[in-house]
Amino acid sequence: MHKNRVVVIGGGLGGLSVAIRLAAAGRSVTVFERGATFGGKMNLWEERGFRFDTGPSLITMPWIFAEVFEAAGKRIEDYLDLAPVNPISEYIFPDGTSFSYTSSLPDWIETVRQLEPRDVEGFLRFMKLGAQLYEVSKDTFLRRRPLDWPRRTDSGILKHMPWRYGWGNYHKTIAAHFQSPHLRQLYDRYPTYVGSSPYQSPATLAVIPYIEYTFGGWYIKGGLYRIVEGFVELARELGVELVLNANVTGIEHSSSEVSGVRLEDGARVDADLVVMNGDASFALQLLGKSGHGLRHEERSMSGLVFLLGISRTIPELHHHAIYFSGDYRREFSELFDARRFPTDPTVYVNAPSRSDRSVVPGEGESLFIMANAPANDHDTWDEDQISEARRRVFQRLRSSGFPDIEKNIVVEDVWTPKKIGSRYQMPGGAIYGTHSHGWKHAFLRPGNKDRRYRGLYYVGGSTHPGGGTPTVLLSSQITSELIQRYES
Repeated sequence: MHKNRVVVIGGGLGGLSVAIRLAAAGRSVTVFERGATFGGKMNLWEERGFRFDTGPSLITMPWIFAEVFEAAGKRIEDYLDLAPVNPISEYIFPDGTSFSYTSSLPDWIETVRQLEPRDVEGFLRFMKLGAQLYEVSKDTFLRRRPLDWPRRTDSGILKHMPWRYGWGNYHKTIAAHFQSPHLRQLYDRYPTYVGSSPYQSPATLAVIPYIEYTFGGWYIKGGLYRIVEGFVELARELGVELVLNANVTGIEHSSSEVSGVRLEDGARVDADLVVMNGDASFALQLLGKSGHGLRHEERSMSGLVFLLGISRTIPELHHHAIYFSGDYRREFSELFDARRFPTDPTVYVNAPSRSDRSVVPGEGESLFIMANAPANDHDTWDEDQISEARRRVFQRLRSSGFPDIEKNIVVEDVWTPKKIGSRYQMPGGAIYGTHSHGWKHAFLRPGNKDRRYRGLYYVGGSTHPGGGTPTVLLSSQITSELIQRYES
């Protein structure tokens, strides 16, 4: 029997994209989103003419986004206006050193040479390592579910695995390729893209800087929330029923099969298939099962975010800039070992108004300022805690030469780990679910098909293949392919 009725719990990027794929394949799909907007962590805040992305601010691998539209026979260009970002970012260090991380290879090689001549060869070796890891992972991991039986073609792919550096510690691999402390700190930052520490992550995460440098950083005109708006538009064209402010409180099931969902208002919605888009550990609660959520020691980092609308133009701002702390190892020790907000945080500043004046009114600037924070349940994030964390963030910015903006702030919103956790049902505000420390957490995330309940599937950053915007879309591809394989 063709199982046609699908309910998707959660209208994040994973939920919307899997709904598009399944609707394009002829299934009847309903998406229930508990919030007032779609997009999950890729969301939007608008105030007094300022438009802010509250989540991701840069994408890479744009063809993965295009594939969602292509699954429905559409072109991404008809929905979104993509623009490359170059330089990818500006890096500012406590000793006064600063440089642009440009995607122009000749220009970047010259920057590396000026920092440390020996690191030119190290950078090229590091990119080769990343290329090998990418070739191995793109077909054997990123587009397949975990623990799938090997294919005959896998042996030819795996022979390219860089065994020497591909299986070790990420930070040690960086240190083996770069002598410059500035370049070491730059490349040590990449595990934070999946909420993890460079000192505890596997070296296979070296694929992340390779992907970003090779395929570039991309922005969407109007802000990255345009991706969500494009997905919503396409989903509606395909007949997907999209329901906001609809909180699913339970998954109906027998001993072996799901049969629908229950809503907070008491309504029951029948379904042949249920797809959970959200933290995979939350599914136990919806199934009425006991079990622990994500333990503190398993959680990825969260973040403390300040969204600021500035009343004046600041030409010296960059679209993306990183203001590094003075002691990176101490910062991650505080985040993961002491589980407290760093004494001296590294601060990320995203100023999309430098590239796109449509996100601000008149002569202003829109700023997304973020520092990493632990995903703790016990942190209250009251006014005193926010005030002290804010002081540390702005102290780092001021000491690194960031312009004085305090008197020019006209709109402001603060996102704490507590707010993130509450809004998106993420334990402690753990943005990427589990961290990627060690092989189990990096590569054996929860699968996309439930092992006990027939008809129950998972999609999103907390499931395979992991956190990050492109990988969430790959998760939706894997999940939809599994449904097509097993539920037709």
